[in-house]
Amino acid sequence: MPFLDKLQRWADERPDGTAVVVAGQRLDWAGLRDAAADLVPEAPAVSVLRADNSLAFATEFAAAVAGERQCAVLDPSWPQQLQDAIAGRIAATFPPDAPTGLSGRLGEELTDGPPASPFLIGLTSGTTSVPKAFTRSRESWRISFDASIEFFGLTSADRTLVPGPLAASLNLYALAECLYAGSEFHALKQFDVGDAHAAVSHDGITRLVLVPTMLRVLSERGLAGGVDASGIRSIVCAGSKLDARTLEAARRWAPNATIFEYYGASELSFVAGAGLPPGQRPRLGGTGIGKPFPGVEIRILDGAGAEVPEGSDGNICVRSGMVSNGYLWGDDGQALQSFDGWYTVGDQGYLSGGTLHLLGRRSDMIITAGTNVYPHEVELALASVPGVASAVAAGLADDLRGQRVVAAVVPSQGGITATQLKAGVEDVLARNKRPLEYFAVTELPLTDRGKLSRQLLLDWITGTDPRVRRLG
Repeated sequence: MPFLDKLQRWADERPDGTAVVVAGQRLDWAGLRDAAADLVPEAPAVSVLRADNSLAFATEFAAAVAGERQCAVLDPSWPQQLQDAIAGRIAATFPPDAPTGLSGRLGEELTDGPPASPFLIGLTSGTTSVPKAFTRSRESWRISFDASIEFFGLTSADRTLVPGPLAASLNLYALAECLYAGSEFHALKQFDVGDAHAAVSHDGITRLVLVPTMLRVLSERGLAGGVDASGIRSIVCAGSKLDARTLEAARRWAPNATIFEYYGASELSFVAGAGLPPGQRPRLGGTGIGKPFPGVEIRILDGAGAEVPEGSDGNICVRSGMVSNGYLWGDDGQALQSFDGWYTVGDQGYLSGGTLHLLGRRSDMIITAGTNVYPHEVELALASVPGVASAVAAGLADDLRGQRVVAAVVPSQGGITATQLKAGVEDVLARNKRPLEYFAVTELPLTDRGKLSRQLLLDWITGTDPRVRRLG
């Protein structure tokens, strides 16, 4: 398993009920089951799915994981050369005439394989041009479904809208989670603010699953355009911690929604999170993520695998049935480590009163005058300052301190001064963690895959790039 047995159940119990809607096109439970079942006999042992958002995506994915089949989902927007390189790696890893480790029970029926069998080849960014690849078992996703459904309160009466690409792991999981829960799933052909607002207004959407940048633009333009989002009961955000501006806009636009944030990793699945109920004010600028997910244990261990005292930072290590099987390729020995059954991807944090606080990757840490400073902590503090839309911090080489903390902000409107920024973080950051220099940037420094790049910020600063200017 992870969800095909449930799909069969919903198709039997309510065949005409809506299962999946993509760009206004609808597929009921019986139609989804039958369309996927028709594809199963021709589905290979290992599939590479690279399709745009469509009803066909849902049926092809269901067929591609039937029996003991495995599937890799590629983003069709990736460069063709990258897609071909990944497909080549998969073909080399699973040649047709080589033993696959499967029992041979591919079958021609739309049924789930054994719980321990791998079904998904996941891809995550790495230091090379070709992403690292890992595998997940059917049982790991079943456990994840049960945990996330309990944590987020998903019910069969919900209508979930995912406005992003289904190839993204967050959205692919949401699709499968809804199929497992018997809950109506909606997607767009591609991300479009108007189409998303139309779905919220006319399709009875009760739940959003998306990344913070999408939530901000939907909320701000929804408020400006008078789009009624009072029917939304939950918002699930992943990718990065919500900044003050996004939270405020989302709370005003969807006043009845519980806004969920969580920490997880592709290799670990869900780790910890919290929901902000309607009417509750957020604590801005903090590093707290929340409590462990159901079935997850968290420890903070040092580099040797020893537990550190509460409140001390170290490797965030988890033990749960949701952890992946490990890597097919790309493992450098550091990406996913195990300390006697406690797994970590190298993210740093600490526990306080049972709440996990996320500090960031050790590789991002700034060492200034003997003090360890995590950029993530500085960025969260700056993002809570009025007038700041987003922020990025980094360590600039310094002959005296080794590194000095510098920060850049994207102003939300008008201008902002270094004095305002210094005053804004005074009560949030310890003195030795506060930036010594401030810059304004016209845009965040992002990689070609849309990830924040602190090194790129440093390159802009040292190269006097026109996108950055020093604040006095």
